Amino acid sequence: VVAPIEDTPAAKAGVASGDLITHVEGVSIKGHSLSQSVRRMRGRAGTSIRLTLKREGVPDFDLTLKRAVIKVRAVRWRSVGRIGYIRVSRFSERMEGGIVKAFAAIRAEMGREPDGIVLDLRNNPGGLLDQSIVLADAFLNAGEIVSVRGRRTNSGRAFVAQEGDLANGLPMVVLINGGSASASEIVASALKYHGRATVMGAQS
Repeated sequence: VVAPIEDTPAAKAGVASGDLITHVEGVSIKGHSLSQSVRRMRGRAGTSIRLTLKREGVPDFDLTLKRAVIKVRAVRWRSVGRIGYIRVSRFSERMEGGIVKAFAAIRAEMGREPDGIVLDLRNNPGGLLDQSIVLADAFLNAGEIVSVRGRRTNSGRAFVAQEGDLANGLPMVVLINGGSASASEIVASALKYHGRATVMGAQS
């Protein structure tokens, strides 16, 4: 488990980053591919499933989850005093619009510019590459965000930020942890490299 998505059956049941699923309904999935294991776990919404988990430092244990139709809200936000808090739980097509709405809502609620922004990427397992570029670009006026290089010398590609900082240069903190992966790492690294944000947390 890279990171359980918040407000899903797994998160509510207590599944944590780093857990290893070893059995589904008492049957080992060792040697099964990811797609095979996922098929074993899928089922009708409202039905239950028992998973056996291996977690560092504790004996193996079972968790019973109730299946559900997963509808993930990519972006959540709130005001904490004079600080705007924005939580990005995954990088989907809804992320870009969610970020714009978040800033508009925070500014409207405060009636002014916030004193700073906290961007929470903890337990964000990633998602679409283009959305990670969009999020980093939202806070940068210039500079390379990420580059992709293939085996061939002419197959490389660099993604560069365009003029326009959604936060207008406000101080920023990015929160990460061991469940922040893939697209989350791209955003955190780009903002840190260009001195746009302070990154807090640890990768386990």
